[in-house]
Amino acid sequence: MSPQPAPAPLLIACALGIEQFALRAGERGGAGGPVTVLRTGMGPRAAERSVTRMLADPALAGAAVLATGFCAGLAPGMHPGDLVVAEETRDPAGTVPCVGTDLLVKELVRTVPGRTVHTGPLTGSDHVVRGQERSDLLTTGAIAVDMESAATLLSAVRTGERPVAAVRVVVDAPEHELVRIGTLRGGISAFRVLRTVLPAFYEWHRSLLLPRR
Repeated sequence: MSPQPAPAPLLIACALGIEQFALRAGERGGAGGPVTVLRTGMGPRAAERSVTRMLADPALAGAAVLATGFCAGLAPGMHPGDLVVAEETRDPAGTVPCVGTDLLVKELVRTVPGRTVHTGPLTGSDHVVRGQERSDLLTTGAIAVDMESAATLLSAVRTGERPVAAVRVVVDAPEHELVRIGTLRGGISAFRVLRTVLPAFYEWHRSLLLPRR
């Protein structure tokens, strides 16, 4: 009887220490294979460097990659603590389609009941976006923006064929910008949501390991 292949690993990439802390605080086990939570540092260049270096490790050959953390919502009606599941990530360097978006939405709705889940393009920026620039990005069809997801996924697929996805938690939105009073409350809300999302990520990862019919 031939030995079963080792389960494919999962690499979860975030930029900030507070994001990594939230994810680790929510760890309960139950993933379909080895899981690494990588703190890339802030900005697209840091994300590109960190992800490329990490995926050069033979132990992560074929790893699924999921970018996560906080983001800025672009669409009116978004609130801190809302979730964004990217259908694709995009920035000037390229566009990457995401895998398993519908399953992630389903699992997030189950795992984080009562939270709104938005789907659509997630755009990248090399700086914090505010005011008119936020409105301009909305006209491109993007529903949210962050500084690392697009670079993370583009770097991941450049190193080899693999499933990728991006899930972000809205920390500020058009009516709740970071510069306004209430930012702390919005940040706490986003942190609490990020702390609960790992089971949905694990279900997404497990689904990738199932045989295709």
